[in-house]
Amino acid sequence: MATTAGSPAWNPQRPSGMPSHRYRSAYDRVELPLTGRRWPDARIERAPLWVPVDLRDGNQALAEPMGTPRKRRMFDLLAGIGFKEIEVAYPAASRTDFDFVRHLATSGAVPQDVTVVVFTPARRDLIDRTFEAIEGLPRTVVHLYTPTAPVWRDVVLGRDRDAVNGLVREAAAHMARLADARPGQDIRFEFSPEVFVLTEPDFVLEVCNGLTDLWDASPDRPVIHNLPATVEIATPNVYADQIEYAHRHLARRDSVILSVHPHNDRGTAVACAELAVLAGAQRVEGCLFGNGERTGNVDLVTLALNLHAQGVDPMIDFSDLDAVRATVEDCNRLPVHPRHPYAGDLVHTAFSGTHQDAISKGLAHHARRAGELGVPEAQAPWEVPYLPIDPADVGRSYEAIIRVNSQSGKGGIAHLLQAHYGLDLPRELRADFSRTVQSATDDSEREATPKELWELFRATYLEPGRDGTLTVTSWSTEPTAVGEHRFTCWLEGGDVRPGWYEGTGNGPLSAFARALEGAGLPVDILDFTRHTATAGPDGPAVAYARCRTGSTVSWGAGRDTSVLAASVHAVLAAVNRGL
Repeated sequence: MATTAGSPAWNPQRPSGMPSHRYRSAYDRVELPLTGRRWPDARIERAPLWVPVDLRDGNQALAEPMGTPRKRRMFDLLAGIGFKEIEVAYPAASRTDFDFVRHLATSGAVPQDVTVVVFTPARRDLIDRTFEAIEGLPRTVVHLYTPTAPVWRDVVLGRDRDAVNGLVREAAAHMARLADARPGQDIRFEFSPEVFVLTEPDFVLEVCNGLTDLWDASPDRPVIHNLPATVEIATPNVYADQIEYAHRHLARRDSVILSVHPHNDRGTAVACAELAVLAGAQRVEGCLFGNGERTGNVDLVTLALNLHAQGVDPMIDFSDLDAVRATVEDCNRLPVHPRHPYAGDLVHTAFSGTHQDAISKGLAHHARRAGELGVPEAQAPWEVPYLPIDPADVGRSYEAIIRVNSQSGKGGIAHLLQAHYGLDLPRELRADFSRTVQSATDDSEREATPKELWELFRATYLEPGRDGTLTVTSWSTEPTAVGEHRFTCWLEGGDVRPGWYEGTGNGPLSAFARALEGAGLPVDILDFTRHTATAGPDGPAVAYARCRTGSTVSWGAGRDTSVLAASVHAVLAAVNRGL
C-alpha cells in the first residue's frame, strides 16, 4: 500500500485535495513572544470570577432575541444561582436592550451584591446612550470595546495603530467624564481589544496600559482588561501563552483584573479558558451551555462543573441543573444537546454492556463504602467508573444512568431489573437473559425501557411456571423425618399422564424433582437461589432455578408471597422451558 512522502508506513492517509494552503498558521499571523512559560505547572485551586454574557453576547446570537420578560427570567436565574457580575445588554443597540437596563434600574431587581455590566463601542453618541440607560443603577461596569487586530484595523476601521489608540483613549476619557458626573453611582470600567488573539502584543499593552492610567485604576477600584479570543485561531496553548505574556507585562497589575472571553470556533473554548486561568486570568466571560455567535461562547456550566469534578468549589449552584437548563432553553428557544457535558439527557447514561457492568458495581461499592464510613452516600468520596461526578450533585436521579439497547450487556439489564423491580438475578441467569434482550432489541432497533425488560423477563422465566405445558394444579409438602420431605402434586400436560405423583427428598424441591421423575420427567436442580423483592413481611419472594430436563438445561423463575410457592414455580418454569 502506497503512503504519502514523509508519512510512516503505518499511516496510509493521502492528501485530501482541500485548499488548506489558503490559510496561515497563527504563528505566521501574530507575534508570540512568550518564553519560559509557567502556566503548564500551575493548578486551578479556586474559581475565577464568572461573568455570564447570555443577556448580551448570547442574546445577539439568537434568531428570536429576548424581550424584557425573557431577559428578566434569565437575569433572575443567573443572580439566583450565584453570579455576582452579569453582562445584561448593549443598551445603544436597540430599544429592547435599552428598556431592559431601565427595567433593572427602576424595578429593584438587582440584588445588593450583584454588579450589572453594559456594553458599548467606542463612539461618543453610543456611550452617551449607554450612560442614559444605567442612570440609577447602584453598581455598574461599562464595557468598552474596539477591534485592534490588523485585519480589522485595515478592513473594518480603515485606521492605523495610532488612530485606533486615539479612538479608544477619546472614548475612555468621555466615559470617565460621564462617570465623574454621577458621584452617587459606583461605575467601573472594562476594555476589550477585540480580536486580541490576532493583535500585536506590544499594541495590546500600549492600549491597555494607557487606559489603566487614564482611568486611574487602583487596587480598590481596578480596571478590567478583557482579552478575548473573538475568533479562535490556534490550539489552546497559544492562547495561554498570549494570556501569560499579558499577565506578566500589564502595568499596575494589582490594579487590573485580567479577564478572558473565549469563543468556540475551533471547538476548544473550554480548554482555552482553563489554560488562560492557569496563565493568570482572574475572570471568565461566557454563556450558560455555550450559546453565542457562530459556534458559541465558552460554556460556563462545563467550566464550573469541571472544577467541581476536581474538588474545587465552582462558587455557582448547579445542584438543580435540570431546572437551570429548562429556564435557559425556554429563554433562548434553543435546545441543549443530549450529549452536552453534565446537562445533556444522555450524559450520565450508559448503553454499553461493559460500561453498565462497571457502573453497577461502582454504585454498589460506593454504597458499601458510605456505610463503612458512617456517612450518607451524598457525602462519601466519589469513585464510580465512567461517572466523573455523582449525578445527584446536579439534581439527577440514578434511574437514567443505565439504559438498554442492542449494545447493552448483562450487568446493565440486571441493574435495571434490580433498581425498578427488586430482582437480583444470579450471574448465569444474567447472561442467559441478556441474549434474549439482545435478540429483542436487535429486532426492534430501539431502546428497551425497564418496564419492557420486566415484561420480557416475566414472559420468558415467570409465565412458564404458571401457564406452561406442564401444570401443577394442586400440591402439598410435609416433613416425614429429620432431613426428609414428601412432595405430593397433581400433574397434567407435557405428555404426562394426568394424576397424583409423589416424591421424597432432603427438602421440598428435591422431593418435587423426584415426583417429576416418577411422572417420567428426569429433572436435576443444578442451581437455586431466592430473595425477597422488597423489604417487609409482606414483600414478595423471588426464586431462580436452573434445571436439567433430559438433556436440556434451562432457567426458570417464580414470584409469590410464599417463598415455597415461588420456589416450586421456578423449578416448574425451568422444566417447562426445557420441554
